[in-house]
Amino acid sequence: MTNQPQTAGAEASGTTPHQFILAGSALGVVFGDIGTSPLYTLKTVLLLSGNNPTPSVILGLLSLIIWTLILITSVKYAMFAMRIDNHGEGGIMALMSLLVARDKGSRWVVLAALLGAALIYGDGAITPAISVLSAIEGLNMILPEAETWVLPIAVTILVLLFAVQPFGTAKIGKVFGPIMALWFISIAGLGIWGIAQHPAVLLAINPWYGLQFLVSNGFVSFMVLGGVFLCVTGAEALYADMGHFGKKPIWLAWYGVVFPSLLLNYAGQSALILSGADITQNIFFRLCPPVLLIPLVILATLATIIASQAIITGAFSMTRQAIQLGWLPRLRIRQTAAESYGQIYIGTINWLLMGVTLFLTVFFKSSENLAAAYGIAVSLTMLMTSGLLYVAMRHIWQWRRLTSALVAGGFLIVDTCFLIANLIKVLEGGYIPLLLAAVVCTTMLVWHRGAAAASNAVNEKVIDVNTFFAALKEREVPRVQGSAVFLTKTRNGIPPVMRWHVARNHALQQQVLSLTISIMNVPRVPAGERLVIVEQAAGYWRGIAQYGFMERPDIPELMSRLGEMACDFSVEDVTYYLGHETIVAREDGQGMASWQRKCFAFMVRNATHVTHYYRLPGDRVVEISRRIAI
Repeated sequence: MTNQPQTAGAEASGTTPHQFILAGSALGVVFGDIGTSPLYTLKTVLLLSGNNPTPSVILGLLSLIIWTLILITSVKYAMFAMRIDNHGEGGIMALMSLLVARDKGSRWVVLAALLGAALIYGDGAITPAISVLSAIEGLNMILPEAETWVLPIAVTILVLLFAVQPFGTAKIGKVFGPIMALWFISIAGLGIWGIAQHPAVLLAINPWYGLQFLVSNGFVSFMVLGGVFLCVTGAEALYADMGHFGKKPIWLAWYGVVFPSLLLNYAGQSALILSGADITQNIFFRLCPPVLLIPLVILATLATIIASQAIITGAFSMTRQAIQLGWLPRLRIRQTAAESYGQIYIGTINWLLMGVTLFLTVFFKSSENLAAAYGIAVSLTMLMTSGLLYVAMRHIWQWRRLTSALVAGGFLIVDTCFLIANLIKVLEGGYIPLLLAAVVCTTMLVWHRGAAAASNAVNEKVIDVNTFFAALKEREVPRVQGSAVFLTKTRNGIPPVMRWHVARNHALQQQVLSLTISIMNVPRVPAGERLVIVEQAAGYWRGIAQYGFMERPDIPELMSRLGEMACDFSVEDVTYYLGHETIVAREDGQGMASWQRKCFAFMVRNATHVTHYYRLPGDRVVEISRRIAI
């Protein structure tokens, strides 16, 4: 075995002050989802266990929660997944890109990653709904008659949350870390107070209590696993947000603040039940002294808003990666803060998420009901990640097959148990995130297949550079003043849009550049490797611009660098030529299925225009229409 992972604690030695600052910032972005899970997890678990728990049952439930946090978050994600990074970037799309770049991108790897990514959108719709509802439900503890106001208040907060997205969160984002730090300190303090009521609850650290519960309660114990799993929803964020903060800051925040706070709070809630507290109301808020209940509800609401914001931002980031990698159509992406690349806004995703989130909130009406739909998407995503980890262990770490199977197989067994337990919820609302994921995954596959078919159709008749210019000379086609850039996906021969330009205008500019934008399976490409340009004929250059999947191409900025490359191409009066595609059916009937072709054609018509996506000056762009049969 080579490249064997070390423990996170060992690598965290020699930490710099800057990494401590980043760790504080990570509290507000990475850990919002998992950090607010104590609001509803134990409440849901108690409901599934029958709401009449004995001391042995309470210790068993707490033990399952503790060891789920240890095995999935601390071991699987922190110790293993976070060590398999794509040039510093993490997440299921980055992992897929890494495996594809290593020529290990089998169809199974791609499908697993796409399904996992699609499921994250389902999580992104449910998390704001269940989190905000569970926080506002704390009002019932203060004023029982306020129950009828919980749903309207939650809907209002969610509408405002999505409505402010176009303005960006760079300024208010600076207070996310301190607020979440206060949240974790508060839930840890409440947990310590609860443990003091019944210290024997600490016996649950022994995994025997959890195993005993699983084997002695039949089908009920299996159903309870679906509720226990809620304690790790959000664990994927440790891996997905690794590129924003780095490994060490996330490890520092998790092991130093978040993990201990969660353990203490869950133990405190369980201790309160052991001491005979009333469990008909939310046990999380029962931990709080009455005089501090209003501040806690306010703090909980702020924490759930921050958690929801992190989920929305994560959906924007993953969408950008999917677009760059060719799995989604171009969407309008707006940078909301110049100093932070992660601060982006994608209107289509924002409003779609808002619509689904509000529907879930109104349809389920309470966090208790929403818990039935929660967990399926996350557990299936985690299962996909475990499968990809096995491939990475074999082909990136070069582990032996048996070792990889034992480690990844252990993760797969745990994930499978949680998935099966969550599948029981399908008819109770769990079908909603699955349907949403199916729509997203189908969209990705149809777009990718359609784009490949269109590219193949365009490239069917490739003309060699020398042949093309010899024909120009023979036909005495004039070379007029000016320069032209032809955007094309074709890497060899003359771009089809350039052929059509000459055929219709019977002339060609004196200086011509054929430019291909290539998205690499790495997050970022060094500036020195951005552009490769070669003069293939008199006045004709072939250029390939390389970008990472975390970068947005900027063609005018790219053109401004030509002078540094000793290239005589003039950019002062350049005109950009694009192909405008109309998708039609093939005459031989051998192309894409009709429904797929129609879906692809709809996405092509509604995709963000190339002019905007590549930041081209609109007054210098010429489009040439073309019919593409697929």
